[in-house]
Amino acid sequence: MHSIYVRDVVRVCHGKLLCGSLDLELIEFCTDSRKVGVGDVYVGICGERVDGNDFYEEAIKRGASCLILSKNPQNKCLENVSILLVPDTIKCLQELASYKRSLYDIPVIAITGSVGKTSTKDIVYSVVSKKYKTLKTMGNYNNHLGVPLTVLGLRDHEAMVVEMGMNHLGEISLLSHIVKPTIAIVTNVGTAHIGNLGSRENIRKAKLEILDGMVGRQVILNHDDDMLVEVEDELRKKYDVNTVSILDKSTYQAVNLKEDVFSSTFDVLGYADQIMVNVGGRAYIYNSLIAYAVGKILDISDEEIKRGIFEFKLTSSRLEKKVTKKGTILIDDTYNANYDSMKASIELLGRVQERRRIAILGDMLELGEYTKDLHSKIGDVVVEQGIDQLITIGEYSRWIAKRAIDLGMKEDNIISFDKERDSYLFLDKFLDQNDIVLLKGSHGIHLVGIVDYLMGK
Repeated sequence: MHSIYVRDVVRVCHGKLLCGSLDLELIEFCTDSRKVGVGDVYVGICGERVDGNDFYEEAIKRGASCLILSKNPQNKCLENVSILLVPDTIKCLQELASYKRSLYDIPVIAITGSVGKTSTKDIVYSVVSKKYKTLKTMGNYNNHLGVPLTVLGLRDHEAMVVEMGMNHLGEISLLSHIVKPTIAIVTNVGTAHIGNLGSRENIRKAKLEILDGMVGRQVILNHDDDMLVEVEDELRKKYDVNTVSILDKSTYQAVNLKEDVFSSTFDVLGYADQIMVNVGGRAYIYNSLIAYAVGKILDISDEEIKRGIFEFKLTSSRLEKKVTKKGTILIDDTYNANYDSMKASIELLGRVQERRRIAILGDMLELGEYTKDLHSKIGDVVVEQGIDQLITIGEYSRWIAKRAIDLGMKEDNIISFDKERDSYLFLDKFLDQNDIVLLKGSHGIHLVGIVDYLMGK
């Protein structure tokens, strides 16, 4: 275990010790004063709406052993509390994480992509943890604060799996320099955040920033992604590029696919057979192939890789199967949405036989000038997949409904609501035991409220 101390904050972050000991060991870091535990380090983050420096007293009451602040507290000397003043607490958090990472010579797997970052992280972790004591990004801690907090959680770990997200160019580059990956993964280049970045080319550029801080040579790419295929040869000049695919020859290609709504099995051509993932949809076959590739790079046995993939569990509200008291099957995919993930989820629903297929679709946010076009394209998917009933929630998703009508879907089979709560009474009467219902939309549309209502919460 490689520890960091107060003296490291002074040295690395140009900090000034106002009171306390230079030899205090810093273990758990927290940026929310309400969640501080006994012995934690509280870092006061100055945000757009709230200045964390103002909540240092609450952190002390909850047992913080150390405060890292960018503003002088009123009470400069407090018994049993070390107080550090730094120029910028966010930068300090990032610099400390970068320093801590430099103390470890372990495999570090970094993951980014427009769709599937979190599920890929979870399935890669499930495989890697079969051989190594592994740290992974918790929840959606994938930004300029969450990634440093993850890295600062390193203890006696033998490997680390880190998810990286972004809204703008430059963000993943910063995270990559903190994490210093030995293995870098790009799942795909889609349309998430295209409103901010302007084009898929810029999205690809942002995703490939994951290589900026690389200390290893292993890169894993989705060979079936048109944008990533274009850069494979160029990247091979500097890195060992491993590719995964279903549609074309690659380093690790899935063949003999058997797909169900809630599970899939496949073989990896030339390597392994009968790999089973207990989640439906081709996206999870790609995720499993990536996990397989990581396992091979890290010399994990095929038996352990298969077990890791089989035992993988999805984060809540990601293609999660739920059954209501009526017997209605819900596919709860309410965690978030963009065009690519919504298209994949509707295609999954389209495979269902012998049940009425109902899609409850909410707005996709952060699409900027592409909002109308991408929602309309989802209408194409709804019709192509033969969805029986379309229910839209929100302003933008009405473009899905309009496009479906234009393509010939009966208006009687489409209904739109402004807000999720407006749909409760309708759904209560409309749904029955022979239905299977997909719920998908951006987190801000709060479709989870519908799930909770239908599950009787």
